[in-house]
Amino acid sequence: MSAAALPQRLRRWADHIDRLSRGVGHAVAWLTLAMVLVTFAIVVLRYGFGLGWIAMQESVVYMHAMAFMLGAAYTLQADEHVRVDIFYRSWPPRARAWVDLVGTVVFLWPLCAAIAWFSWGYVATSWVMHEGSREAGGLPWVYLLKTLIPALAITLAVQGAATVLRSLAILVGTGEEVRA
Repeated sequence: MSAAALPQRLRRWADHIDRLSRGVGHAVAWLTLAMVLVTFAIVVLRYGFGLGWIAMQESVVYMHAMAFMLGAAYTLQADEHVRVDIFYRSWPPRARAWVDLVGTVVFLWPLCAAIAWFSWGYVATSWVMHEGSREAGGLPWVYLLKTLIPALAITLAVQGAATVLRSLAILVGTGEEVRA
């Protein structure tokens, strides 16, 4: 492989990861609409008809957790996470690539590893018990909800790999910044 082809190959791999994150992000974005509709139904049923179901209320919590945890990688891909970019935005692409590369390797990946490591026993115990809601009539899938914790770590780490690949492409290439 020629030196000129390496940055293109790195960007292609990053683009594949970006498409995956975007697909998951767009899919879970629909959960926000579902949360609004279910919450509206809960309010109408409770105050209009005096009816209520714990499972329906818990479903809003489940949808919120899914949207937040599975949408985090998409937010990272879209570069919408909170950051202090007073200096960053005015820096040249190579300097930003260094910041992104070091930030991912030193901060994001260790955080993802810690989340995965510390949540593993918590999630495994929940699966062994097939943990359900503590409330009578609640949803029986708490173990699936808890599985979103390591899923968050994995999806963020994978999206971090796209950031690393894109940063390396800039650093070994011409220094041009190309974002999917």
